[in-house]
Amino acid sequence: MEKKEGAARVDEKTEKKKQEKQPEKKAGQHQHPGKPPEKKPSDTPVDANFRQLVRVSGIVLDGNKEVYRVLPKIRGIGQNTAQAMMHIMGIDKEIKLGSLTEEEITKIEENILTLNKNIPSWMTNRQNDYVTGENLHLTGSELEISQREDITRQKRIKSYKGVRHILGLPVRGQRTRTSFRTGSAIGVSRKKSAQAAAAAAAPKASGGGAKGAAPAAAPKAAAPAAEKPKKE
Repeated sequence: MEKKEGAARVDEKTEKKKQEKQPEKKAGQHQHPGKPPEKKPSDTPVDANFRQLVRVSGIVLDGNKEVYRVLPKIRGIGQNTAQAMMHIMGIDKEIKLGSLTEEEITKIEENILTLNKNIPSWMTNRQNDYVTGENLHLTGSELEISQREDITRQKRIKSYKGVRHILGLPVRGQRTRTSFRTGSAIGVSRKKSAQAAAAAAAPKASGGGAKGAAPAAAPKAAAPAAEKPKKE
């Protein structure tokens, strides 16, 4: 009897250990592979003022993304510029764009228009402007117009960059042997290579193959004619 009781106790202990090792199934997990997982309504409250799409400076942006990630979609604003703007305005950069109020959106748009006054000069994208000589930071269509005018001026004065723009070649000193090649990329055609090989083999076949042959001997000079004896 004692042996049977001891064996039963051992079995109970092993079963308890197995149960402890097995992970507990959570409420959201499906118990059978064929059954879909149970969906529960989220407890997080939904903001009624949240907007999926937000228009900033004439560009529609995704409201579900963070402010510092979505502002670089505007031409002329990068990651560093966006983070500097959020730091200046005192807005959390991790906040979603759709949760901002109209006042904060207008504040961002005003800050974009006066970026050259709010950020250091080395962060501006148009330093020493050609007309005003000031450090400006252009965005959107203004940046595209100024870039087009600069290229047109360089073409008109026939500067090195302007000539390269006219020819459609790279401007910043890139190599053109392997890059920026236009036209059909066939390399050397077979006809041209065959003609070049035939032209190289032609002089060898015409008898000029012996390079080390001595030059032809010059004709000997005619011996002076013997003087005839004078008759007395």
